[in-house]
Amino acid sequence: MQKTKSEIERRKRRRRRRIQIIVIYTAIAVGLAWFFESQSTTTVIFVRHAEKSTLPAGDPELSEAGHRRAAELARQLVDADVIAGIDAIYSTSYRRTEDTARPVADALGLQIVPYDASNTETIMDEIVDEHRGEIILVVGHSNTVPALIGNMGASKSVPEINENEYDNLYIVTIPWFGKTKTIRLRYGTPYQPGL
Repeated sequence: MQKTKSEIERRKRRRRRRIQIIVIYTAIAVGLAWFFESQSTTTVIFVRHAEKSTLPAGDPELSEAGHRRAAELARQLVDADVIAGIDAIYSTSYRRTEDTARPVADALGLQIVPYDASNTETIMDEIVDEHRGEIILVVGHSNTVPALIGNMGASKSVPEINENEYDNLYIVTIPWFGKTKTIRLRYGTPYQPGL
């Protein structure tokens, strides 16, 4: 039996419809994957610079204890994300903050991006916009870290950091939908009030 011309045309139309449906579903799947990837959770890790020397007075470098703490920070953060690791590192332009970030940057092959801590609101907006869905390390100072965290929409009640307190590590997660969360951890030699 020979197929009629109308049967052949019907089969071609069905094949075309199937191909169109497959293309549409593939486009929707790719679009949704892109949307959810671009809207994924951003994680910002904040630390204060490690222990500093007394010299030079204007821009002191890290003390021996500070170098040990910076090495411990690198040990803790190099494998922070089992897939990709830290994506960007920001630091103020002082030696003590750059030296705290340097072991992490060297281990991951990243550049340290300088920022001006005097405008905490603007810098955090820029960092989060530029690194959406990534993990960012920000090294600051005892008087700027709480403000930076607060200006991200995270906890406004970050406790004051004492002059000799260097072991705080704050992890702020910013989901694409929902509430920003702040976790405080400790690393390196523990802070002992009064010492």
